[in-house]
Amino acid sequence: MTKLSPMQRILVTGGAGKVATLLRSGIARPGRILRLLDIREPAALADAGDEETVIGSLTDPAVLADAVQGVDAIVHLGGQSRESDARDVLEANMYGTYLLFEAARAAGVTRVVLASSNHAAGFHIRGDEPLAADLPGRPDTLYGWSKVAMEACGQLYHDRFGMDVICLRIGLWFPKPPGVRGLALWLSPADGNRLVEACLSAPSPGFRLVWGISRNTRRWWSLQEGEALGYFPKDDAEDFAAELIATHGEPAFDTDPVLTRVGGQWCDVPLGNSY
Repeated sequence: MTKLSPMQRILVTGGAGKVATLLRSGIARPGRILRLLDIREPAALADAGDEETVIGSLTDPAVLADAVQGVDAIVHLGGQSRESDARDVLEANMYGTYLLFEAARAAGVTRVVLASSNHAAGFHIRGDEPLAADLPGRPDTLYGWSKVAMEACGQLYHDRFGMDVICLRIGLWFPKPPGVRGLALWLSPADGNRLVEACLSAPSPGFRLVWGISRNTRRWWSLQEGEALGYFPKDDAEDFAAELIATHGEPAFDTDPVLTRVGGQWCDVPLGNSY
């Protein structure tokens, strides 16, 4: 499949959410329209480009059929973003993602950038070398399990129908690193924009798993897979290290389970409880 043209209409699911709000102005381009899908109206952004809005649910096939019409690519950020009960994560993340892929296939959309999570690999232990992005799924929660299933759905639609699907195992996508884990896992808003743009513009990526992190000095994860797509992050959580350590203390990266397991404290939360 070919590199996308600069003249694009991009569907962004979860368009009213926190990550989409960080992303929208950063990937705005002349000639590009962002079509925002959510169950509520997205807040207006002064520096956003051309945008359209679709109000409705990922679990409504009729809404999705309309939302994907005339779309060149999809950035799938929608669904349940926290640990929740099994019915919630099954419906919002697994079933909703299946319906989205099926609508995309029917409409001839050939590229999906899918927001996965580090919690899809939460029980993996960090090592001396950065962890590869294509680690087997090892979820820490029902939420993490749903992200593994979403990745598998993307693999299925690539293998069956040749769709380009890039799954982003996102760390901590925040304006500033939240806590000392952020020294390793932070994804800055600017690097988040760079990552998504690389995924939209890479020629013929096929199916990929990529870590969503910045160029953090203390990172646990590999940047190699992202660089192969043209993602070259510039920001480093180390800029915030003195402030974070003064507040939280020196991180015990070698002994604290929160700082040795990919999923951190999520490995210990009761399954199915909102967190």
